[in-house]
Amino acid sequence: MRRILATPRPDWQRRVREAGLIWHSESQPYWNESAFYEFTAKEVDLLEAATNELEKMTLAAAQHVIDEKLYAKMGISPSAVPLIESSWEAEPPSLYGRFDLAYDGVNPPKLLEYNADTPTALVEAAVVQWYWLQEVSPKRDQFNSIHERLIALWKELLPYLPGRHIDFCSMDDLEDGMTVTYLQDTAQQAGLTTSVFPIGEIGWDGSSFVGPDNRTLGAVFKLYPWEWMVAEKFGAHVSQAPCLWVEPAWKMLLSNKGILPVLWKLYPGHPNLLEASFDGPGLMMSWVRKPLLGREGANITLHEVGRDLETGGGYGAEGFVYQQMAALKTFDEQYPVLGSWVIGHEEGNAAGGMGIRESASPILTNVSPFVPHLFD
Repeated sequence: MRRILATPRPDWQRRVREAGLIWHSESQPYWNESAFYEFTAKEVDLLEAATNELEKMTLAAAQHVIDEKLYAKMGISPSAVPLIESSWEAEPPSLYGRFDLAYDGVNPPKLLEYNADTPTALVEAAVVQWYWLQEVSPKRDQFNSIHERLIALWKELLPYLPGRHIDFCSMDDLEDGMTVTYLQDTAQQAGLTTSVFPIGEIGWDGSSFVGPDNRTLGAVFKLYPWEWMVAEKFGAHVSQAPCLWVEPAWKMLLSNKGILPVLWKLYPGHPNLLEASFDGPGLMMSWVRKPLLGREGANITLHEVGRDLETGGGYGAEGFVYQQMAALKTFDEQYPVLGSWVIGHEEGNAAGGMGIRESASPILTNVSPFVPHLFD
């Protein structure tokens, strides 16, 4: 694994914008192709195997949470429990997720967290960096079959979606909107009919959820956190209406940082895990405190000998977990985090590709730049 400096393509801003990344350079550049990460095929095989192993382990951890009723420890509302358990038993369709991994090319990849419910950085991982590779180094390869895997999975899900139709919803936000628009395109390529609109335009007519045209919603992909949904007024109706939600409610278990200490309890010492606890740092010398429901690097406390870092934000009332700090290595004074994507839940074959974001700080935020990769 190496970080290699490179010359950006002429007019790269237009190129990435045409590929769908229209938020590439707001207050600071988000897309960065003045460098790329290079891997060996052996390293990619290792990352793929670790991702498939983590997927298997997290599903077992979800079952453990349900069996042991660990909801209160994870800050999960009692009103959400029936939704979680019924969706787990029914096994409705689930589309994707993203493991965030610490990896340096030497030590085993370590799980930092699992973005299982509303992962973003999808357009840049699936499409934008692929076009970059085709223009810059077309004879080399990339750990990236995300686009093809999404289309193939939608085709598998066709029989489960009423009328072979699905609606896509998100907040009225640039990145979220482009993410659902991209997913809408993959669904259309698979043969589904679709529509897309802000999630705030979903209504309740007394018996069903309806869209902005008052049409009853049968299946909805929502890029919107389940913990927000169940806390809102209309969330009380989710269990009353025959609407299929993607991602399903049980994904609340995996997107919650509380899954980290559950995994450590089930698989202590596993090479792809970091020690984690609900109860404090214990004997950990270097640790990270994370809010159970935190997002985008908010409300993180990082402690190591001689250094403490904290980030602000509005999370933490729900509780925290403590996780051993990964032995992070810098590349050109940048800390990379590998986002390893899973598409579906086929055992041993969920891993679909990778995207990398980096920061001069060991705590990544929503503005930490995305850097492409390739391998030989």
